[in-house]
Amino acid sequence: MVTTSVRVSRPDFQRWAARAGVAGPVLFTAGFFVQEAFRQGDYSRIADPISALEADPRGWIQQLNFVAFAVLLTIFAIGLHRGIAKTRYGWAGPALLGVAAVGLILAAVFPLREDPAGEPYDPGHHVIAGVTFFSCSALALVVLSHRFAADPRWRGLARYVGVAGILGLGCFVLLGRFAMPGGAPLHEVAGLLQRMTVLAVTFPALVAIALRLRRLACRPPALTRS
Repeated sequence: MVTTSVRVSRPDFQRWAARAGVAGPVLFTAGFFVQEAFRQGDYSRIADPISALEADPRGWIQQLNFVAFAVLLTIFAIGLHRGIAKTRYGWAGPALLGVAAVGLILAAVFPLREDPAGEPYDPGHHVIAGVTFFSCSALALVVLSHRFAADPRWRGLARYVGVAGILGLGCFVLLGRFAMPGGAPLHEVAGLLQRMTVLAVTFPALVAIALRLRRLACRPPALTRS
């Protein structure tokens, strides 16, 4: 006799987490693009980092943008952990994404300010936010690539995500050593390099992972036979 049982519980949370994984980078990018369109004066997309948007009377908008991204990234990290085959220390990748979200919260709590000359400056601790986000998001991609390689459903993304993570770490070093500090050789293009890091390296990888999670979560329920 053959009986068929259907697993009726669908991974609804993973689908929502996947949507959060796509929405986080997209909405954050749209948020700072719109703000930049209305900025006047000496603000420069080439020289100024994204956080310089906080150094403005309307800086609270960018602070909210950081917080919203942090919430969406945290939801995504939790759902992602549940959507990949478990491995030893497999929690490390999603946990690093969670720490990157903490960096975004710190960026909102310790915003940049304007000095009397109208130049953005860090009154304290904002640099910690940048270091936390850029280092942990890149490390998360490297660690996740190893976990993806152990799961046949995710193996096709492993190499791309790993390369993106390594590039992200390289960009982190480039920004921290040669661009962000005042007087650094690439300081005049620090904003451009930061935007290239998130828009060409980190965010595409996060969105690709989120889309794969959504595709897996939307597959029909598995059938088991006995």
